[in-house]
Amino acid sequence: MRRWWAAVAAGAVAVLAVGGCSAPAGVDRDLTDEWPAFAAPVGFVPAADVCHPTVADVGYLSGYQPVDCAASHRAETLHVGTLGGPDAGRSAPPRAGSAGIRSAHAECARQVTRAVGADWRSGRLQLSVVFPSALAWSGGARWYRCDVAEVTDLDEGNVAARTGSLRGALKPGSPLALGCFNPKLSKDEVQAMRPVACTAKHHAEFVGIYQAPDISYAEFQRTSLRAHKACRGLIAKYAKVPNDGKMQYRAGTIVYHPYEQQWRDGDRGVQCFLWVSDRTLTRSVRGAGGSALPIT
Repeated sequence: MRRWWAAVAAGAVAVLAVGGCSAPAGVDRDLTDEWPAFAAPVGFVPAADVCHPTVADVGYLSGYQPVDCAASHRAETLHVGTLGGPDAGRSAPPRAGSAGIRSAHAECARQVTRAVGADWRSGRLQLSVVFPSALAWSGGARWYRCDVAEVTDLDEGNVAARTGSLRGALKPGSPLALGCFNPKLSKDEVQAMRPVACTAKHHAEFVGIYQAPDISYAEFQRTSLRAHKACRGLIAKYAKVPNDGKMQYRAGTIVYHPYEQQWRDGDRGVQCFLWVSDRTLTRSVRGAGGSALPIT
């Protein structure tokens, strides 16, 4: 279903046998009193601020081959966390939609947003929460990686090969930040959002993220008008026009929402776009007031 709407470690023990009737001078026969203790075993934990040739679904140790972020890569680990709570005591990594997944996703969203400089969903970015393999989990691993990738567009979400870190990638003026678009329509259905410069002719513009309530995906689908109403509020704030009963006559809305699995894992971020079909825009409407979005 399309996602848019329009309007381990092991130790060793050594055993020694000693023979003879007497000990040489300076030897007290106690083989353990002056030996240093073995260090506690430490399991593998991946590093943050490293990049990867591919996007991972599971953090297999055999596949952990980080590369310099200055080299070509497709994913970057911006944060490594430790899972707590009841799911940390289970015999296997958290299942999709579980409390553990949701908790890790929420922390990754916070850390990644801080790292890239804006809500990660306001740019062409993909967030992945990567847990250790079942074998590593059984050995005590409880880490998770917050991996981010650049995607080529809003619709297909193909991961791009890139060079350079994504830290600060969504600061003002970033080419990865969502801006203005020309929707490709088939009747009333949005087929694609084609990005264009805001100084070029266009009919849509990204205005912000609506954080939907913690409801089931089915209920979210049934109450789609709630998301459109919330997006109209974001348009009003973005353009600096009154958020009143006339707002619906100033601009329509295009809504991109998480897929069902993303929703179950805790992503409630809805991308909101203003949409004008009866005229052509040639500049951003940010702060432009009623002259940019007149009542029609």
